[in-house]
Amino acid sequence: MRVTRSMMSTTTSDKPAAHVKPTKATSKNKIQESTSSTLKSSFPVSKSTNASKKRRKSAIHEIDIDALPHNLGKPATQITRDALDVPQDIKTKTASQPQTKRIKLENGSQEAETEDVDLAKKIKKAAAKYGLTPGVSPFPDFPHPTAQECEEVNRLLSTVHGEVKIPTKVPQPSLTVTGCGEVPSVLDALIRTLLSGATTGANSARAFKGLVERFGILESGIGKGSVDWNAVRIAPIKEVFEAMKSGGLATTKSKYIKEILSMVYEENLARKAAHLKSEEEPGTSGTAGADHESKAQKEVEIALKDENVLSLDWIHALDKEEAMLELIKYPGIGPKTAACVVLFCLQRPCFAVDTHIFRICKWLGWLPSSDTKKVTEIMAFSHLEVRIPDHLKYALHQLLIRHGKSCPRCKAITGEKSEGWENGCVIDHLVKRTGKRKGGF
Repeated sequence: MRVTRSMMSTTTSDKPAAHVKPTKATSKNKIQESTSSTLKSSFPVSKSTNASKKRRKSAIHEIDIDALPHNLGKPATQITRDALDVPQDIKTKTASQPQTKRIKLENGSQEAETEDVDLAKKIKKAAAKYGLTPGVSPFPDFPHPTAQECEEVNRLLSTVHGEVKIPTKVPQPSLTVTGCGEVPSVLDALIRTLLSGATTGANSARAFKGLVERFGILESGIGKGSVDWNAVRIAPIKEVFEAMKSGGLATTKSKYIKEILSMVYEENLARKAAHLKSEEEPGTSGTAGADHESKAQKEVEIALKDENVLSLDWIHALDKEEAMLELIKYPGIGPKTAACVVLFCLQRPCFAVDTHIFRICKWLGWLPSSDTKKVTEIMAFSHLEVRIPDHLKYALHQLLIRHGKSCPRCKAITGEKSEGWENGCVIDHLVKRTGKRKGGF
């Protein structure tokens, strides 16, 4: 259905919408868009307390080995509002309204003031920071893996962990499981993946659930079903920290989330202004991806902004390398997080490298020996992204993670006396295990 500005209602209040508590329900909700509003000019510093050390007993369990990686849930499961345990007091609301400065234009009308941000410089700086070399291997003379080697490992791992197929449609998300990018909204995918980084699936799920319980979900408008990221951005950083502190690294991640939402808000203001200008002066937009967007898509962008529902969905219009560089400009978003969003949300072939993949790829001889070259996870990503055939990237990403978590011989710090070692390994004849060995305890 085509969405136009005339179909959308706009709101003018500068106050966050009041929370409305629904009747008792258990649910996973469809999260289709992320919302946000302006970031406070300064952040109060949240000090770590003993409370953060006293972790309450988790009622959220780790996903099983057959589930999608990064706490994504079951690949074939369709999520509904009645399927999950979401607390009774989750707030439902309309989109929180932005707190913006207004400036008077020459024609007497008013428009929101935007920051003069040179995004091109931010993107270039981010690429340099991480040493990304899109489309080019840092080890151009290293011939592995070959396409045949990738096919063989994919075949062998599939016999143990099942055949992995690329979904034809991105599954609807959960309100209690963060995941790592496999949701329809790019902004939702980015924040969920950020939450899942450097912690367990159970911890990231607790952090996300805390945000849902504190800030609620949208029950009307374009962003219906989404966490009210607008309310998150408006809220003091201490309040955001308190909502997600049970998930670990809350001090850092709460700051990153608010900074990301602020940047997205400012970018959406600029994109709206550019799209409106291009209607009057065709060909003058100049915003990233605009040349690949239809008129209807631009109208949806404008309507989203009018509804105070911020979006990164314009990134769908970029090619894979451009999308990666756009995503890593946001605070706290590195190549691994960006690659997960590109793979699972944008559904582009991209080989995200986590610790399990990095370890097993070294053992498979798919990366240069550390005795001869320094190899980091980011360098591994750049190399494997070039070497692994596109049609195998989605499957191998998941299969290697499953194998790295479950195989007694390929887990981290394992050894010949480890429990289950005698069960063997389906790729045992292909790997040369190095690094620390476990004594069997």
